[in-house]
Amino acid sequence: MIPLRRTCKEAAALLVAREDRELALADRVALRLHLAVCEACPRFGRQLDLMRRAFGRWRHQAGEQDPGP
Repeated sequence: MIPLRRTCKEAAALLVAREDRELALADRVALRLHLAVCEACPRFGRQLDLMRRAFGRWRHQAGEQDPGP
């Protein structure tokens, strides 16, 4: 049996890792279970999403600006 229990530290690492790669099925299930019972980790996940979107917008705007003379 695969242990599906994760600590907040492990869940945070999985939240960060899923930005770069697809998580294994066991990790996805464990993360979903942890997020369902934890109050802080979903907040951290939302903060990561906000930062990802903000940096994407910043990169897009920085690419459109005229570098000037």
